[in-house]
Amino acid sequence: MSAVQIPLSRYVERRKALMAQLPANSIVLIPAAKELTRSADTEFMFRQDSYFYYLTGFNEPDGLLVLKPDGEQPVTLFCRAKDKLAEIWQGRRLGADAAVDTLQLDAAFELSELDEQLQDLVNGCSQLWYPDGLYPDWDDYVQNLINTLRHGPKRGWLAPSLRRDVRGLLDEMRLIKDEDELAIMRRAGEISANAHCRAMEKSYPGIYEYQLEAEIHHEFARNGARFPAYNSIVGGGANACILHYTENQDAIADGDLVLIDAGCELAGYAADITRTFPVNGRFSDEQKALYQIVLDAQYAALATIKPGSNFYQANQAAVAVVTEGLLKLGILQGELEQLLEEGAHKPFLMHGIGHWLGLDVHDVGDYQRTDGKQLRAFVKGMVLTIEPGIYIDDSHDIDLKWHNIGIRIEDNVVITRDGYELLTGGVPKELADIEQLMATTK
Repeated sequence: MSAVQIPLSRYVERRKALMAQLPANSIVLIPAAKELTRSADTEFMFRQDSYFYYLTGFNEPDGLLVLKPDGEQPVTLFCRAKDKLAEIWQGRRLGADAAVDTLQLDAAFELSELDEQLQDLVNGCSQLWYPDGLYPDWDDYVQNLINTLRHGPKRGWLAPSLRRDVRGLLDEMRLIKDEDELAIMRRAGEISANAHCRAMEKSYPGIYEYQLEAEIHHEFARNGARFPAYNSIVGGGANACILHYTENQDAIADGDLVLIDAGCELAGYAADITRTFPVNGRFSDEQKALYQIVLDAQYAALATIKPGSNFYQANQAAVAVVTEGLLKLGILQGELEQLLEEGAHKPFLMHGIGHWLGLDVHDVGDYQRTDGKQLRAFVKGMVLTIEPGIYIDDSHDIDLKWHNIGIRIEDNVVITRDGYELLTGGVPKELADIEQLMATTK
């Protein structure tokens, strides 16, 4: 099984690209994530900060990346010191000496040297770029450093006169995926699609939601993606009408649909797939009718996806199909044009059509242009989800046969030169294909 990863040269290119956008005499500080306590003296599995990882590929906690384009050593890392005892108990550390060559840096220091070295690096810079508000401890540290420099003019100290959020620049970079990122996301899509197929194959009336969750996670891990990209949603029956249901604790009754929203994280990058299928392998007439509306809505949205279009166009296409479909079934009443104008679909489809995808499952990047006046147009290299749904819980005053049916169909696509590439096509979504897959495994 060949591993996919970002080559070291790509991280170097990203750092150079970020520094090329900075005004003269600027400095950038990017903190790594910290380990989080789970309980007592145990920690959650460490997950690196996405911005830090995007620029370094370095997966240890507590570090700090410093970029200073005008400095003698433009790229500096502060990291944990080598410590034999700590490494026996908690795992290997790269250390400052090895970091320079391993990560292709200009300099590296242990965290014990942070106070002295960082003050010298920041002193005299005009602008400090930093992700304000992301980590409160670092916010306090940076502010104290600036205050120290402000109070030392007689010592030749000069604090930055302008403090800016670096995430605006990084978000724009991260929004467009390069070929190395796309290779990982294709593989993440394949692994996740196979996991959804496995869940369909292992499904039977009475199975518990957590058992299907275990099948999904097993398929992730055995293919090199040890962790899900987010808390997996496995909702049977009425639970499928809870958009972010993650308890995954109930048995799924014969005749119920099960909605699974799950994707793996591979080399830091997320997949995000939703499929809805009957736990017994056979859709009822009501389930078929609603499911086909959602599927047609997704196809309508996908038909709009190309460079120059946007999420609004995709959303409008899906909403039109959902509204007309619910009207034909008698779930909505009235004239189609008026229902569209009133947004009559919203009690049954209350979320948007999709989101950006990348290092974060709800990835960074504005949904409007930088002027804030128009929606951002899709361009080649963007990766996004398309995920219409219909959710009818038992609070709606409609025929009871529609109650407690929740359906969502979600796929991942990358914008290409003249359209899109589907990254998650390996799991069926046509009614007949789902029933056939489930029938052959029973």
